[in-house]
Amino acid sequence: MANETEIKWLAELEDHDYPAAVSYLSLLYDEASAEKYVDQLRKAPMSKFKAKDIFRASGLSLLGISNSHVENDREKVLAGQSLSPLLLVRAKSNQAVIIADGYHRMCAVYSFDEDALIPCKIV
Repeated sequence: MANETEIKWLAELEDHDYPAAVSYLSLLYDEASAEKYVDQLRKAPMSKFKAKDIFRASGLSLLGISNSHVENDREKVLAGQSLSPLLLVRAKSNQAVIIADGYHRMCAVYSFDEDALIPCKIV
């Protein structure tokens, strides 16, 4: 059963999300490839996926509400503030989805409703 807490989303990503994605992707790919992925993400249309599906496709561990970043995003949701959409990259090497930006937001949303639709850009 879905949670009664309304989760609001920004229509577009915040300015700092793209540099954050480059920073993270630069740990996985060379700088040029990371920049290329983020350029593609900037141009990508918005999609929506369920929190539980993003979580499963990423293969990451779910962070609990004891994580300060997850708790901060939970507080934003409870205060009625809008969250920034996620940036996702399909990794060709292992068929996993890389959460280039928004891991903590995804974990926070999952804690309210695993079936919540999360707006994302994916390449």
